[in-house]
Amino acid sequence: MGKISIVGLGPGDYSLISKGALDILESSSRVYLRTEKHPIVEKLKEKIKYTNLDYFYEGEDNFEEVYKSIANFIIDQSKAGDLVYAVPGHPRVAERTVSLIESLANKNNIEIDIVASMSFVDAMFNYLGVDPANGFRLLDAFEIENAYIDTNTSMVITQIYDRFIASNVKLKLMEYYDYDQEVCIVNGAGIKGLESKKYVQLCELDRNENFFDYLSSLYIPKSSKKGYNTVHDVEIIVNTLRSPSGCDWDKKQTHQSLKNAVIEEAYELCNAIDNDDIDEMIEELGDLLLQIVFHCQIGKEEGYFDLREVASGICKKLIYRHPHVFKGEELDMNKFEQTWEELKRKEKGETTITDGLKRIPIHLPALMKATKVQKKAALVGFDWDNISDVFKKVEEEYKELLDEYKAGNIKYIKEELGDLLFSIVNLARFLDTDPVEALDSTTQKFIKRFEFIEQAALSGNRQLKDMTLEEMDELWNKAKKV
Repeated sequence: MGKISIVGLGPGDYSLISKGALDILESSSRVYLRTEKHPIVEKLKEKIKYTNLDYFYEGEDNFEEVYKSIANFIIDQSKAGDLVYAVPGHPRVAERTVSLIESLANKNNIEIDIVASMSFVDAMFNYLGVDPANGFRLLDAFEIENAYIDTNTSMVITQIYDRFIASNVKLKLMEYYDYDQEVCIVNGAGIKGLESKKYVQLCELDRNENFFDYLSSLYIPKSSKKGYNTVHDVEIIVNTLRSPSGCDWDKKQTHQSLKNAVIEEAYELCNAIDNDDIDEMIEELGDLLLQIVFHCQIGKEEGYFDLREVASGICKKLIYRHPHVFKGEELDMNKFEQTWEELKRKEKGETTITDGLKRIPIHLPALMKATKVQKKAALVGFDWDNISDVFKKVEEEYKELLDEYKAGNIKYIKEELGDLLFSIVNLARFLDTDPVEALDSTTQKFIKRFEFIEQAALSGNRQLKDMTLEEMDELWNKAKKV
């Protein structure tokens, strides 16, 4: 295997490529350029022979695949001896192929040598007259969709090749910044005669009069307006509320005092979902998030855990329980729930199925708990063969309850009633119906019909307590037709 020397070509002006980079380019007979689209290439042609790899961009559907193909190609070419791989700017600044090549080289024991030149970021800050020591974040326009946007620090966004990309960047940024946030379009930073900058409002970024090409980047200064749009913002606010100068009510809260609020907020979110009310969902999700952050803040103050540990825990759990997604393992999706339970048992160190049944919270609403218990048992085959057997079981439990009632065995009535309810939960499961939702629906229907009865009585200047059951039953039958 030959050595791979990775050379930076600088931001674009010939005076900004390092002497070391020029020396190695001129002394090597095997030079590969990631792209020929770089201002100094015309002058380099006079001194070096090279192969450009622009053709890789035509054979793949996305940039990540292009970069992987180039990295594999360079590694493969190194088998024939030493070579030089040249990239625009600085090899370690916004150069995805370099990190891929280094990773492959480490696995194959191939020597790597990095020869730096000035990065386009250095040239950009020099041109803008901005000190990068104040902090900034460097983002790729093609990866911005999933990037963390922090309005409290300046940003440089690279690879804004055209107006279409600029439009996508604008839409993403407007989720975090005001429409009139000042941004700067920078073209050809560090290249004499090509440098240009234009300050515009964010909402104007993709207008026709703005120019973009392969040398275009975007600079966004730190926002003068505080944006509240991340979990970290919630964390900071809760920390302030719990501080010595914060709110007396917030400061005295504990895990115990807040536990019912978590349940309450969860139910209010369920109500918003049932109402299909998006605005209410946003509000209730915020309230639920507040409870999570609040508990994490208390845990942090007590020295037991914090939000980062909670986030780390759920991330690791999701990765562990989805080996088919994160580890490429084969998984029968028809048995996904069974596999999930098996992974959970291993994770919890449980040795029996019963351990999993006992793990279900005792304070979970009874119908929900019964459903979860039955589902876990069914995953290992402890279940009815068909729904007709379930109907028979409901009838059997009803008869046993009726018998105990007729016999006046008060001590057994509660037990038999529980058996009947448990069998009805089983029936709901076989009917693929949530028993909680079914009961809630009937309860709401009862309230609606009861309201009809009461309003009918009031319209006749009567109170319900003064009516006979037969009269109310007559109105009930009318309510059923409404």
